[in-house]
Amino acid sequence: MLGIIGGSGLDCIAELEIESRLAVTTPYGQPSAPLAAGRLHGKRVIFLPRHGETHSIAPHRINYRANLWALHAQGVRDVVAVCAVGGINPVMSTGTLLVPDQIIDYTSSRESTFFDGVDHPLTHVDFTLPFNMPLRQRLIQAGKVSGHQLHDGGTYGATQGPRLETAAEINRMERDGADVVGMTGMPEAVLARELQLGYAMLAVVINAAAGRGDNATGISMEAAHAAAEIAMTKVRAVLNVLA
Repeated sequence: MLGIIGGSGLDCIAELEIESRLAVTTPYGQPSAPLAAGRLHGKRVIFLPRHGETHSIAPHRINYRANLWALHAQGVRDVVAVCAVGGINPVMSTGTLLVPDQIIDYTSSRESTFFDGVDHPLTHVDFTLPFNMPLRQRLIQAGKVSGHQLHDGGTYGATQGPRLETAAEINRMERDGADVVGMTGMPEAVLARELQLGYAMLAVVINAAAGRGDNATGISMEAAHAAAEIAMTKVRAVLNVLA
């Protein structure tokens, strides 16, 4: 079964025929919201808004372990994570949809593993390829079928938030090889790996990163929200085909 984690701009999926809302309790606390279980174009899916039903949970406050554990406990085996991002690479202009293939973690102080030696024995997982390749290809194919081209590949830089980055930080990330920047890709991706879930990201560029393009002196959040609203129509079309 497919799990969909919605990010900024995707707190619900109108086309999802909800059959039940599941208030799941996990060993790690409560997920961001009850899980919405139902059918998307006839196929069973479970949807979870990462920031809560009213988009009130900051990126560094999200209970990533509870979210992934809850999805896994309900039989989800593949997870598509929708993430709003800023474009660093000039190719990643506003409105671009991409399926990253690499990630750099700049976050700190987040609960980032199930294998902490307390609840579960210490275990090291391979993270060479942080995203599930078959699921990535399914996403890219769904984009083609839906008529929305998805950029294949790119490196996602995960920052702490909730503040946006300085221009100097974005310059550093560019030197590191990051193409886009967001706040929620980690530890979500590695927790999915620890649970042996297939995990792929559908990233949506809603603004140029700090110091890029028209944002040399600042980023308009109003413009970013407006861009996200437009882009999410394309995201929903892709998910409809994927499901």
